[in-house]
Amino acid sequence: GSQSAYGADSNLLATTFKRLAELPIGNSSSTSFFEQACIRSYLISADMAHAAHPNYLEKHEENHRPQMNKGIVIKQNANQRYATTAVTTFILREIARVKNIPLQEFVVRNIEFRIYSFIDFYQVRNDSACGSTIGPMLSAKLGLRTIDVGNPQLSMHSIRETCGVEDIKYATELFQV
Repeated sequence: GSQSAYGADSNLLATTFKRLAELPIGNSSSTSFFEQACIRSYLISADMAHAAHPNYLEKHEENHRPQMNKGIVIKQNANQRYATTAVTTFILREIARVKNIPLQEFVVRNIEFRIYSFIDFYQVRNDSACGSTIGPMLSAKLGLRTIDVGNPQLSMHSIRETCGVEDIKYATELFQV
């Protein structure tokens, strides 16, 4: 699990990054390389997102339903179950806009945004629980600018999870930028 000795909430990643940053590069070595790298970095915590299931549309607000094959979903939550911030959202939006890659936003707990023509906005019902990802843990431990994203899928955690082929293409294009 995340709180095991080698899980996302352990010191493994931070310790590994610090050790790598202290390796001599050419004729120089510095203990501040790690801090400098963290300030300049952008972490994409990529997981999956719940798509609106046609048999359970009532689980999503009417105008806020992630759809398969419509782009990767930016996940946000007022209770900070995701690490997404306004700054990290802006960065990813701009990258997607420049590269013409579609995005969807999955918003939890009544966060309202202005709607831009190239992004769809989504929200789960207020009476539905929200999961989390490793994004908030890594962001807190490392101080990295972090965004939580995921491809929309049906039947998450079931024996027959289903996702859109186009979303895999969109995510691959986005992550290669």
